[in-house]
Amino acid sequence: MNTHRLASLYEAFDPEEALRIANKLEFIHTPKHGSWLNIAECELSVLTGQCLNRRIAEIQTIRHETQAWSNARNARQTGVDWQFATDNARTKLKGLYPKAIE
Repeated sequence: MNTHRLASLYEAFDPEEALRIANKLEFIHTPKHGSWLNIAECELSVLTGQCLNRRIAEIQTIRHETQAWSNARNARQTGVDWQFATDNARTKLKGLYPKAIE
C-alpha cells in the first residue's frame, strides 16, 4: 500500500472507514533531500550504537535505558555539524537549482 497519499486509504478500505481514518490523519510532506529525517536517522543510529548495542530481555529495561539516554543527550544539546557548505551544495546538487537564462 502506498501510504504517501490519501487515496491509498480508499484503495484499502470502504469509503466510510477510509473517511473516518482520514479525518484522524494529517499528512505532512517533507522534502526528499536534506530533510529533518536525515537528522532523525542520525540520532537513531547513535541511539543504537550507544544504548541498544546489546541484547536486552525486558521491554521495561529498554524503556528505562532509552529514556536515560535521551535525557543525557538532550541535556548536552548535541547539535548537527553539517559539513556541506553552500558552494558545495550548488556544485554537487546543481540539477536541483534553477538555471540562469543568459
